[in-house]
Order: sequence, then C-alpha cells, then structure tokens
Amino acid sequence: MDAPIRIKVINGNTFAPMTEGIDESAQAAKFAQTEVITTQPKTGPQSIESYYDEYLAIPGILEEVILSKDQVDAFVIACWGDPGVEAAREITTKPVVGIAEASMYIANLVAARWGVVTTQHRALDMIEKTIYRAGFSHRCVSIRTTGIPVIETETARAATIDALEAAARLAIQEDKAEALCLGCAGMSRLDVELEKRLGIPIIDAVAAAVKLAETLVGLKKQNSKVLTYQFPEIKPIRGYPTHMQPDQFSDRVASETAQNPA
Repeated sequence: MDAPIRIKVINGNTFAPMTEGIDESAQAAKFAQTEVITTQPKTGPQSIESYYDEYLAIPGILEEVILSKDQVDAFVIACWGDPGVEAAREITTKPVVGIAEASMYIANLVAARWGVVTTQHRALDMIEKTIYRAGFSHRCVSIRTTGIPVIETETARAATIDALEAAARLAIQEDKAEALCLGCAGMSRLDVELEKRLGIPIIDAVAAAVKLAETLVGLKKQNSKVLTYQFPEIKPIRGYPTHMQPDQFSDRVASETAQNPA
C-alpha cells in the first residue's frame, strides 16, 4: 500500500487567521488519506498587496520549502500572485503548485471564457502579469478588482462576499465570463455561496491547488531539472543562513547523481 501523500501548504503572508482559513479549505479539498500541513513564513509582510510586499515575502516562502523538502511530497504556495513559484521549483524536485495557476487550469477546463475577481484596485497589473506568466491571457476575459484589503477577506466575510458578488455580476454581464477564479487565498471557502448566488463555476484557488498537487504526486511527476528549473548555481549568498545556501539543498546531490551516474 502506498504511503499517504503529504502536502505542505504555505500561506504567502504572515497573517495567522488567513493561514487558518487556508488550512480549512485545504483540509476540506484533500483526499481522506492525504496529509496537509499548512504554515506561514517566519518573516514577511502581513498581507501581499504590492510588488514590494511580494518581493519581501518570497525569501520566507522559499525558506519554508527548504526546511521541509525531505518531509513532504509536494508544496502549495497559497497567494494568488504565485510569489516565488519558479524559484521554489529550482530548489526542490518535489512538485510546487501556485494557487493562481491551479485555479486558472481548473477554470479553463470548465469554461470557454473565464475571469478573476480579486482585492485591491492596485493589484490589477499584478493579476494581469500572473495570468500572462501562466499562459492564459487569451482565455481570461475579465479581471474585476473590488478594493477589498486582503486582511478584510478574513475579518469581514459578509462584506467580502457581497463585494465579490457585485464584481462577479459585472464580469458575467459585461465581460461574458462563464466561470470565475477567486483571486486571493483569503477568499477560500466562499465559492459555494457565490455559486449559489451567481449560477456559474467559482474556483476556490487553494482547493484547486491541493487537488493538482495530489495529482502530480499520484502521477509521480517531479520538477524537470534539464534546463530552466535546474538547481541554482553554487555561490555564496550574503546575509542568508547556511540552510538557504545553494550547496546545502539536501535533494540536490541525489538529483545530480541520478542524472550523472558514475
């Protein structure tokens, strides 16, 4: 009998109530035998609402990957901008799934035209770039921002769902969206109520990412180390602890040995 799948879900920010909400969504989505460990970085912003926030969050996110690469089978980065996903794929062979990319894959499977409803108005450019990186700009027909601060997606749930409904109705009526991704990890668990109100598929991005992580592990797929996601070049990185230096990655030796047997 195969061992249970273990997935580490990393909240991109350091707001504990959001980490708890992310865990609730992940636990509800997983298979019964899958073990989900949800955590948050030790360092970084309380919420990610700007490029500055995002870039300062990434080192803490990567540290969470490094510290548990030998204990889990896959990682989920639970922030809709997918901060650090590409770098995380470089430092481990284990699958790394960003919730934005995962939600777009699911939306793409259930609707010809889909969109994203999200938080702050200033996040529009960040959302557009995330969609472009995932390769879905030609399928996403709507991005609707609500002006909701990220923290309030957890602390003001009733107002959040009403604002999302209003934005979603505009996406449906004016942009002809046929499904919508919830563009913030703090919006997890709101999909069911919104589907009742709107009558179209609403994608909980955390749940989508957990299911795709399970699929990748079940298929026994790892990050390709042939070119783009090779381990980082070995060089000193000033100001970072020993365990974050490129020569310390524990699965690096095993991977490189497998590619270059004696």
